[in-house]
Amino acid sequence: MPTPRSIQWAQLFALPDQPGLPLQGRLRAAVVQAILEDRLSAGAPLPSSRELAALLGLSRNTVTSAYLQLMDEGFLEARPRSGVFVAHNARPLSAALAEPLVGRSGQSGQPPEWSARVLRSLIDRPTLSKPDQWRDYPYPFIYGTYDPQLFPTEDFRECCARSLARSQLPHWTPDFETDDVPDLIEQIRTRLLPKRGVFALKEEILVTLGAQHACYLLADALFDEHTRVGLEEPGHPHARNSFALRNPKWVEIDVDEEGLVVDALPAADYLFCTPSHQSPTTATLSLERRQWLLRKAELQDFVIIEDDYEAENLYEGTPMPALKSLDKTGRVIYVGSVSKSLSPALRLGFIVAPRALIKELRVIRHAMVRHPSAFLQHAYALFLSLGHHESHARRVNHAMQERLALAAQALRDHLPDFEFTLPSGGASIWVQAPTWVDAAELALMARSHGVLIEAGDVFFAKPPYPCPFFRLRLSSIATAQIPAGIRALGLAVEELAQARGESRASKTRPH
Repeated sequence: MPTPRSIQWAQLFALPDQPGLPLQGRLRAAVVQAILEDRLSAGAPLPSSRELAALLGLSRNTVTSAYLQLMDEGFLEARPRSGVFVAHNARPLSAALAEPLVGRSGQSGQPPEWSARVLRSLIDRPTLSKPDQWRDYPYPFIYGTYDPQLFPTEDFRECCARSLARSQLPHWTPDFETDDVPDLIEQIRTRLLPKRGVFALKEEILVTLGAQHACYLLADALFDEHTRVGLEEPGHPHARNSFALRNPKWVEIDVDEEGLVVDALPAADYLFCTPSHQSPTTATLSLERRQWLLRKAELQDFVIIEDDYEAENLYEGTPMPALKSLDKTGRVIYVGSVSKSLSPALRLGFIVAPRALIKELRVIRHAMVRHPSAFLQHAYALFLSLGHHESHARRVNHAMQERLALAAQALRDHLPDFEFTLPSGGASIWVQAPTWVDAAELALMARSHGVLIEAGDVFFAKPPYPCPFFRLRLSSIATAQIPAGIRALGLAVEELAQARGESRASKTRPH
């Protein structure tokens, strides 16, 4: 029969629910948590390894190994002929709470008024967002997670493990200051960029924390309140918000079914565009328009910031050369990502630009984050060098092609009065609803049916109302869920029609 003491030990050292950790690691986590939460104070005795092993159903070797490692790390100490105890310095010292300042009137001091002090705020700017519990929705047609069906777990684990080998530590553990891991720069220069027709020197490449970080760095270096910045309308909201902190003068550039409209471009100093798969419409800029855009940049004296968005995700046709590959006068700054198709959480991107600009950006990046994780850079360089990146891209492309076909058929079946163009690549479909539909209202209605969509108003600097556009992302939803998700979206449209007094059957789209 268990004694009160044994019950207490079993509760105190209950193993956390972390199946990814081995038993020894879970036991160590339980002991450390008990110490740091002061449920085991300095000098407190611990049960013997034999006793704790019997209580938790573990082998004695597992408990002994955990105790030994915790001793090495300073959490526990062994006393001859006495046993194992919590070390006296196991729990870090905590600062004492300071007494609040009290003025002459006896009133506590007032905190600063932060709303008046903050000089650059993005809180009220629209951006892509999703509910906190978005993973609980069965039909998430949004951008936000890695794909568990496609993530190359073993390949990526192999690269991380190799980076942790003692022989590899000198390649990424030093302080890189303003530099990047040379192996990753070389892989970008020789493996990724030539596929896009871009050839660059190592001095012309800077690693960033994703494409969004690249936009922020460029805005910090190049924009102020007098700078005229051209953006596609509709366009990429994250780029718009990154640029907005420098409060430039916005210039909206029209977009049609062929992408950026190059004729009659308004005057600008910089023009940001997504020519491979326009964000959000997915249109691909033709070769003729690319050449004309580069000529316009010379004639009107502006610089192009090319975000080669989803360039690797091509399902049919011939890859269009990057604008940077056609640039003969140094007017294109190229922004790319190496990790987007793997997971948005990895945050690895890069900028290709003239070395004079890269030199300036390195100093700004150093002041901001010093440099992106050298460990991650090294691991991803291995991922690229071993061919894992290419094989993963092929798997992703095959899966996305299947998902696009399923989503397109489901849209035709359940939302026949909604228009879309099936893209030649990427991981999303830009949908235009009938004119009476406001996609933001539809998005709220769809949540009650378990569906999440990206309402189109966030992509516009000046959204219309009603705004009938929305985006269906296919990277976070399982393939099998797509038809049911579109069917549920159709039910939400029916409810919205009833609430608005509209008749679906009578509505036809104007041509």
